[in-house]
Amino acid sequence: MSNERETNMRSLMGVAVLALCLTGPASPALAKTCENGRSADGAMWLSILHAGVGEWFLNGWGNFNTNAPQKKFWLGFIPFYGYGYLTVVSATDAANCRTGDNLQLN
Repeated sequence: MSNERETNMRSLMGVAVLALCLTGPASPALAKTCENGRSADGAMWLSILHAGVGEWFLNGWGNFNTNAPQKKFWLGFIPFYGYGYLTVVSATDAANCRTGDNLQLN
C-alpha cells in the first residue's frame, strides 16, 4: 500500500511540475503598462477585489477623496450590482488604463 501511495504522489508531483512549466510566469513583455508607469494588470486585479481600487492605484493611491472613483467604490458594496456589474466595469476600465468614475461598461 505504501509503494502504491508513493507512486501516486510521484505522478501527482510530475503533473504539477509539468503544469507549472507549461503555464509558467507571464512574460514581462506581455504586461501592459499605463502612461504613468503603473501596471494595468495589477490595477485590474485590484479592481476585481473591489470596484474602484484599481483606478485608485492607477491614480497613485494618495488622497482617497480625490484619487479614488467615489461612485464605483461606494456602490461596490451593493451585492450583485456592486460586486457583480461594477466589478466588471472597474476591472475593464483599469485594464484599459481608464481612471474615471463612469458606471457604464465600455
